[in-house]
Amino acid sequence: MSNLDATLGSPEAFQSQPLQQAARGKAAGRRYSRWHLETTVPVEEDGWLLTYLDVITLMLVMMVVMLSVAGPPGDATGKGEPTTTTMPPDPLATTTPASVQSPSILPPLPVTTASTQSATPAPPGKEPESETPQAPAEEAWASLKLDQIGENVAITPGEDSVRFRISNELLFGSGDANLSNGGNGVLQKLLPTLLADPELRLVVEGHTDNIPIQTTRYPSNWELSTGRAASVARYLIEHGVPPQRVQASGYADTRPLGSKENPVDRAINRRVELVLEKTKPGG
Repeated sequence: MSNLDATLGSPEAFQSQPLQQAARGKAAGRRYSRWHLETTVPVEEDGWLLTYLDVITLMLVMMVVMLSVAGPPGDATGKGEPTTTTMPPDPLATTTPASVQSPSILPPLPVTTASTQSATPAPPGKEPESETPQAPAEEAWASLKLDQIGENVAITPGEDSVRFRISNELLFGSGDANLSNGGNGVLQKLLPTLLADPELRLVVEGHTDNIPIQTTRYPSNWELSTGRAASVARYLIEHGVPPQRVQASGYADTRPLGSKENPVDRAINRRVELVLEKTKPGG
């Protein structure tokens, strides 16, 4: 056993060999550790997500830039103002073609219309002639001072005549053709207007409603309307209106202004109208 132990060594020595080899390995590792670097490769788990987000961000930036350059709809210059160009006139066309919107750097050409062709520039030192319509009827009768007549008379000016409408209730009593005191006052305010122009003819018209009347003096509305017109004409002649200018007529209920079926409209139909007319040549 002693020779075998001498060859293989003692059991303690046999058990200590791995420990000695480990110690020698550690010593060798410490010897080369200054030149040896351990490299660790990181594990890329979500690296593709960063690249995807970068691409999306770049696309969004490009879209914003393109929208800012394009501008609002209809804008061809990117400055918010659409550019329009006018097509040249077609010599064979009878009307001026409409302007066509298209991108262009040329300024738009004005479209010639009938109104611009007819307008001619005024010479220096002279104001252009106004194209206002004719003066209204109120200005044509300005000399009559229609605004001073009062509220009891409805005035309707026209081109060749001016009409004054007075309710019968202001001039006469019910079923009567004699002027009341209030009627004399209304006509007195109207006299200066009627006397302003002696060249105008004065027509006095009497009107009634459709309710029939039958008295000894006025058998029908015809006699009543004619008697009321005659009373007004007589008053005007007595206060300075030349009789050759005056004409009196009665129309009964043949020329109503409103309906004949209700009291309100019937009251409107009962009236006296004085019409100043321009004398026609040869009339």
